[in-house]
Amino acid sequence: MTIFRHELRRGMASLVVWTAAIAFLMAVCVLIYPEMGEQMDEVGAMFAEMGAFSQAFGLDQLNFGDFLGFFGIECGNVLGLGGALFAALVGVSALMKEEQGCTAEFLLTHPVSRVRVTAEKLCAAAAQVLLLNGACAAVTAVCVWAIGEEPPFKTMALLFLAYFLMQLETLCVTFGLSAFLRRGGPGAGLGLAAAFYFMNLIANLTERAEFLKYLTPFGYTDGAYIIEQETLPGKYCASGALLAAAGVAFAFWYYRRKEIT
Repeated sequence: MTIFRHELRRGMASLVVWTAAIAFLMAVCVLIYPEMGEQMDEVGAMFAEMGAFSQAFGLDQLNFGDFLGFFGIECGNVLGLGGALFAALVGVSALMKEEQGCTAEFLLTHPVSRVRVTAEKLCAAAAQVLLLNGACAAVTAVCVWAIGEEPPFKTMALLFLAYFLMQLETLCVTFGLSAFLRRGGPGAGLGLAAAFYFMNLIANLTERAEFLKYLTPFGYTDGAYIIEQETLPGKYCASGALLAAAGVAFAFWYYRRKEIT
């Protein structure tokens, strides 16, 4: 597990910065809820009447005056988009950075197979995403307790699980992309994460584009659906699992035979 530990140490600074930023924003969103709660009913009614804008962000299906509705929109966007961007950066850099940093020759001449290198790098990247989500969940729990709210534990857990699975899928897809790249990875990873986000917005606007929810990991982070049904949309989760598995499989398959420069 030497490579695993090295990758964790290597990415620790980035992990701390991203976790602190996302957790801070989520804490602010939760802590300001009591001050805004009385006005949220009027704000929610206004947002619900904004047509396509409301549909794109699910504002027409959630009640801003209710803590879960407020959390699903405000904190969901922070953890969802912020976490996806972090997962994309970690995933797309995992294999590519050895060539970009000219350390591939040193690493691959050691008595370890490329399969093991790929596996440990993937595990290290997934561990970073898990740590980020664990820290954000802990900060959120403390802030919810501080303001005296008691949201349903199951629903809150499902929301965090949805965001975690979305970030894992983003990580796996960009990890597969990382095996094919030699440079320019961060831009490609961030661009792909942003594309996933906007694909979900487009899918919310019209039924003709609903098929995009099968392609974007944001498809199963719909706060309105999770809060109302108290479950995750299984069909979108299944398609997401297939895409994640395909990304990992491509990474293992291609990196084993890739000509390292």
